[in-house]
This record gives sequence, C-alpha cells and structure tokens, in this order.
Amino acid sequence: MRFIKQHGLVIGTGLVVGIIAIVLVALGNPANMGFCIACFLRDIAGGVGLHRAEIVQYVRPEILGLVLGALLMSLFGKEFAPKGGSAPLTRFILGFAVMVGALMFLGCPLRMVIRIGGGDLNAVVGLVGFVVGILLGIFFLNKGFTLRRTYNLPALEGYMPSIISIALLLVLAFGASLLFFSTSGPGSMRAPVVAALIAGLVVGALAQRSRLCMVGGIRDAVMFKDGHLLYGFIAIFVAVLLGNLIVGKFNLGFAGQPVAHTDGLWNAMGMVVTGFGSVLLGGCPLRQLILAGSGNTDSGIAVVGMTVGAAFCHNFGLASSVDGPTANGKIAVIICLVVVAAIALINTRKSEA
Repeated sequence: MRFIKQHGLVIGTGLVVGIIAIVLVALGNPANMGFCIACFLRDIAGGVGLHRAEIVQYVRPEILGLVLGALLMSLFGKEFAPKGGSAPLTRFILGFAVMVGALMFLGCPLRMVIRIGGGDLNAVVGLVGFVVGILLGIFFLNKGFTLRRTYNLPALEGYMPSIISIALLLVLAFGASLLFFSTSGPGSMRAPVVAALIAGLVVGALAQRSRLCMVGGIRDAVMFKDGHLLYGFIAIFVAVLLGNLIVGKFNLGFAGQPVAHTDGLWNAMGMVVTGFGSVLLGGCPLRQLILAGSGNTDSGIAVVGMTVGAAFCHNFGLASSVDGPTANGKIAVIICLVVVAAIALINTRKSEA
C-alpha cells in the first residue's frame, strides 16, 4: 500500500498514456506512434510550411492538447508559474540538437518506449544510446553544470505557448486551407481531430500532475537511487506491450518495423545526443512541452528549437527514413554531439569559477 501511495499517480499516468497510444494507433495514427513528440513537432513544422517534405505535414492536435492540458492542470493545481530567462539561446540550440538526434533515431524517448512495447528491437539499441547520453549529462551535472537561474515574468509570457496552441487549433478547425496536409506517408496517418485533441488534453494534464519524464526517471535513478519517475515509463511499456499482444500487433525483431530503420550504430548515436541534450535542458521533449504549458518560457524556447530543428532536418536531408540514416544526418549528429558537449563544458566551468 505504501508503494501505491508513493508511486500510484505516475504509474497510473504511464498506464493511461500506454493505453491511449494503442487507441490512437487503432484510430489512425502510424503504427508504434500513438505519441511521438519529435515526429509530431516535425509534422507540425511541415503543416505550417516550415519544410516541404510532403509525407510528414500535419498540425497534430495531440501536441496542442498536451500544452493545453498542462495549462489547465497547472491552473487547477495553482502551479502555473510564468518564468524564464535562463540562457534562452542556449536552450534553443539544445532543443535543436535534441531534435536532430531524435530524427536520426526516428522517435523521441516516449516513442522509443512505445516502439519497444511493440517489439521493435531497434528501439532497445536506441535505449542503450539514450542511457549513455543521460550518463554524460549526469557527469556534467555532478561537476556543477547550470544554465543559471530563471526569473518571474508577466503572466502573458507564460500563456504564450497555450495561446499559440489555441491559434493553431483554430486554424486547423476553420482555416485548414492555410495549412499543408500529407496525402501519403506517416503524416497522412492520423486519428480524428477530436479524439487526438482529447488524448493530448488527458495526457498533458496527467503528465503535468505526475511530472512524468523519461530523462528525469533515469537521471534520478542514477543520481539519487530514486526510481519514482522511471516507474511511469515502465508502466507505459507494460500497457503498450499488453495492448499490442491483445490486438495482434506485437512484432518482435529488427526488420520490418514501422517508421524505423535497422542501423544500430546511428540509432544509438541519435539517442546519445537526445539524452545528453535533454539532461542539460532539464527534461525530455514531453517534459519540455508540459513545462511550456505550465508557464515556463525556457521550455517554450526549447520546443521552438526542436520545431526549427525538425524543419532544418527535412529541408537539408538530415532526417533518417525507413531506408536508414543519410550522410548529412550522420555529420549533423556528430556536430550536435560536439556542440552539446561544448555547452556542457563551458557552463560547468563557469559554475566552478
């Protein structure tokens, strides 16, 4: 009973997220992609015309719902806190790098767990790289890495991510002719708008309340021997695994996995960058969205960096495909790893001065 009292909320959140992910796939989202922050931000970037990759263009209601659900829960729990000003351009660059790594792997940490629950062993390789990246970040945290303090801001600043989300939702509902929509490929596979929005609202609210974060879970388990947040992602895995087994969609192996490639080295390398950058940002892409909805403009800047990074990846041929990584993408991942390491080193030295 004590365990349930301490960890029940985050475990329950994980179970709900996993169930909703299975339902969204059944309703039309790509296989093993009930939720993917990286993929969905990429689709939104294409939907508003920031890139011209026609197979990945759609303003995903799930993302808008995540932000608005976090806003509503933070207001209800009196946790809405407009603040920011902690190295905004550095956070933009880190968000950009996180997206480059995620699109090398073809998924964010949340989708990584969902892919593992579907039997995709390529995602297990990605998990190894992700843990390595987090360990690199922890090394610098232990040495004193910091992006400095945040500052209280006017309420309007904290509401901006939610205002943008509402604006995009209104355009999707009443001005769809202004947007781009994929007619083939992953961007054309989508759950009904209302179902996707409700799913996002529910997950956003629960993730805000439970502090669900894959990076935070592994970080806390290593640094503080605290597995609380990690239990949430274990619950997501269990729910997705059982759901796939029930509906007959479980496919164990490396080959033939949906929206995935089998290049193990670059699956791992992409997630090294994603894990490393996310630790320095203070949370995974999902957590950045939730914090942005709760009034944190630093996280909002990181999300903007991820969105621009997604557009850049598709405009310049950095993103992987089911055929594997591109040469440009490999170069970009190495550059991003160097940049993230430099940011970590420089900001650690400053803290020790």
